Parts: sequence; structure tokens; C-alpha cells
Amino acid sequence: MAFFGLELGTVYGTSIELIVKLVIATALGALVGFERETKRRPAGFRTNMLVCLGSCLFTVVSASAFSIDPARIAAGIVTGIGFLGAGTIIGSGKSIQGITTAATLWVVAGVGLAVGVGEYILATVTAVLVFSILIMKGAEKEIRKTKF
Repeated sequence: MAFFGLELGTVYGTSIELIVKLVIATALGALVGFERETKRRPAGFRTNMLVCLGSCLFTVVSASAFSIDPARIAAGIVTGIGFLGAGTIIGSGKSIQGITTAATLWVVAGVGLAVGVGEYILATVTAVLVFSILIMKGAEKEIRKTKF
């Protein structure tokens, strides 16, 4: 498919495959975002969906339209996510908040990147693991209460 004179869909699949990748990335971002939203975190449902979708989109378009080295795509995504993550971390005295949210955005960007290159199983397993880790907060509190 030609778009502004560039042939899309030649490296990472047809237009239908590209659309499927975007939908999968959005769904996996929604899985993680759901947990964040229920905990009323700053980066919730929509933010995680957008980060995952955006990183997938940048991966697919960069590789398909511009034939850029995949390592450079990943580096650019990680840099951008670093700025988003830094914006979620708030330090106040001895207390720091938002580190889990920042780490979640970082991993969700990786999930989108994995979907963008066609690593669906890796992306799905990672999203499920992230979701599982995030819902373990109760276990974390119990561990902190235990004296070793």
C-alpha cells in the first residue's frame, strides 16, 4: 500500500497484518492498563493502551517505510518512554512515588515493540506477567510485615 509515495507493509506484513498488530498491541496495553486504572494510578487504562499502540506503530512504520535498523527504533522508543516515566515519578522527602508506574510504562512499550516485530507470544506472555506482578501488591505488603 502506498502512502505519501512510501510503500507500507512490505517488510512487516500486509496492511491487514499491520492493523492486526495495532489491535493486538492496544489489547495488551489495555490488559495492563486495566490494573493500573483500578488502582487509580496516574498512567491508567488509556495511557497504557496508547504507549503500547504507539510503540507498535513506530516499530512497524519505521521498519516498513524507512528501513531503519531495528535497534535504533527500540532505542528511540525507550528514550521517549523514559521521559514519560520520569514524569510519573514524584519524590517528596524520604518518599518516592510512581516508580512502579514508570516501570510499567517501560515494559508496556516493550510489549508494543514486540508486537510490532511479530513476536506475539513474547508480547502476550510479558503482558500477562506484568499484570500478574501488578496484582501481587497484597503479597508485597505481607512480605514487608514479615520479620526475617
